[in-house]
Amino acid sequence: MPDSNYLFMDLIPEFIKQGQLWVVLYIIVSIGVVITILMENRNPSKSLAYILVLLFLPVVGLIVYYFFGRDLRKEKIFKKKVFKETHIATEFARKYFTDSERELARMEKEIGDLISPYKLLLSQKQSLVHRNNSVTLLTNGEEKFPALFDALNQARHHIHLEYYIFTRDDIGNQLTEILIRKATEGVIVRVIIDDRGSNRIKDIPRRLKEAGIEVYQFMPVRFASLSQANYRNHRKIVVIDGKTGFVGGLNIDDRYINNGKHQLFWRDTHLKIEGSAVKELQFNFFKSLSFVTRKQYELESAYFPETLDYEDGATISVVASGPASPHPYNLEVLLSAINQAKKSIRIANPYFIPPAELLTALELAAACGIEVELIIPAHSDSYIVQHASFSYLKSLIKRGIKVYLYKKGFMHAKTVVIDGKLSFVGTVNMDIRSFYINFEIAAIVHQPAFAAQMEYQFSLDKADSSLISAREWVTRSRSKKFIDSVCRLLAPLL
Repeated sequence: MPDSNYLFMDLIPEFIKQGQLWVVLYIIVSIGVVITILMENRNPSKSLAYILVLLFLPVVGLIVYYFFGRDLRKEKIFKKKVFKETHIATEFARKYFTDSERELARMEKEIGDLISPYKLLLSQKQSLVHRNNSVTLLTNGEEKFPALFDALNQARHHIHLEYYIFTRDDIGNQLTEILIRKATEGVIVRVIIDDRGSNRIKDIPRRLKEAGIEVYQFMPVRFASLSQANYRNHRKIVVIDGKTGFVGGLNIDDRYINNGKHQLFWRDTHLKIEGSAVKELQFNFFKSLSFVTRKQYELESAYFPETLDYEDGATISVVASGPASPHPYNLEVLLSAINQAKKSIRIANPYFIPPAELLTALELAAACGIEVELIIPAHSDSYIVQHASFSYLKSLIKRGIKVYLYKKGFMHAKTVVIDGKLSFVGTVNMDIRSFYINFEIAAIVHQPAFAAQMEYQFSLDKADSSLISAREWVTRSRSKKFIDSVCRLLAPLL
């Protein structure tokens, strides 16, 4: 009778005998991933990009999808968050609903159809309309951090901070000392930091907690360098006593201060807001707090106090979006404003990989005779992102859009000014990740004087940039164009 072991071996395909079982496993896993991608019903171009990477870059494709592409846990992760946001939103609207519709009617007489972003946010119950706010433009860390530290030192009841990056350096240590001192004075201090963006400061959370400060890591990760890039909290919010707020592009890091210690000049924009619009920043902080603590919070009046009216102040709404949002509101409000522009659109952004609808809106605006200007970095902190951005410029320039490459350093500001009337300042990059995947926030500001400041700063940034000519861009070397095209192919994955 034949040995049963030999009979069993005869049933095993030869390639498995040769130690290639992993090929079978890879094929099975890849088929499962492809089915998952198709079932997610995401953007077709993005789905196709992931499938092509899986097919043509074995193993690497799976790794790329794991870190950047998975939506598999999204519904599970954020289902409770949506419920908590709904609960908080209902209470917020009930307690603090203002005469937003009357304010919209007044504004419409001044800015006409540019009112659309405010109408969109109000109708979708995403933000109230807050009039008569004081808004201060803070350029770079040299202006932001002194203003922030001064406001923190004046805190009497509470300090709320929410940041993507909190670094253990001079600025980070100064902030830590202020927070600890205020906590010892009896001020309530709460800090939320993204666990991937701030993964190297384990001692700072420990020091803060020892001082009685509430510290929460947003979506904790075990190994930051091997963790997913999706669903990160990219917001930068500070609220002090419910009366003063900060929002914009600057994290807590020394590199934002141009004091000669760092080789790269860092250009960024932040806002200090005083007035009723701070309630929106506070509201969004509590939504994040509810998510990280898994608790319901009563919105006590101490956190939403009466605020001063600033005569002839700014009208502000705040747009926040993330993977839990039913719609990509940061993209939608931007499109609604661009589509209503009559004279000019001025954009500064570090990561310009626009989705098709945004690209079309900008090109159509330029084709209709509207002056469209864009400033992006000449040198980015991401090789792939930079060249992916460059691949979009040919079509923009052909449509008459003026594109400037910022040469003084790294352009990290995320700003838009439309018709010299409406300004957007926040954390939002012009890419798929900011519009659809990460948690972002921006302030929409209507005030002629503030818009004039924004346009003046834009003119200064243009002076530190070089305008790209159509001939210059068309005559670039084939190798550069090829690199741009390859990086653009990867753009939906970034």
